[in-house]
Amino acid sequence: MFDLMKMMGKMKEVQARLKEAQDNLTLLKVDAESGGGMVKATLNGKRQLISLDIDAAILKAEDKTLIQDLVIAAVNKASEEAEIQAREQLKKSTEGLLPNIPGMDLSSLMG
Repeated sequence: MFDLMKMMGKMKEVQARLKEAQDNLTLLKVDAESGGGMVKATLNGKRQLISLDIDAAILKAEDKTLIQDLVIAAVNKASEEAEIQAREQLKKSTEGLLPNIPGMDLSSLMG
């Protein structure tokens, strides 16, 4: 028989673990680069830019468009990787708490 109280307890545990995992996402650091390493971006697991390094060799006024493109590329790469790693970390933090129910997507709780 389905035990509603037990399931509610599990949901509270899932919520607590998700909250803790979300708080820990600021500790996750993801690096990406573009232009052969001329631009490097670091994001945390919440996809916030926390560091940006631009090689001095490309800091010329006539290269402004190139620099902008490289910064965008590096930040986008880091953002994509941060999302992947954050989802994996959140998935691991709730592993075994809920049954694997086809169609049940907890991704809305993960960000």
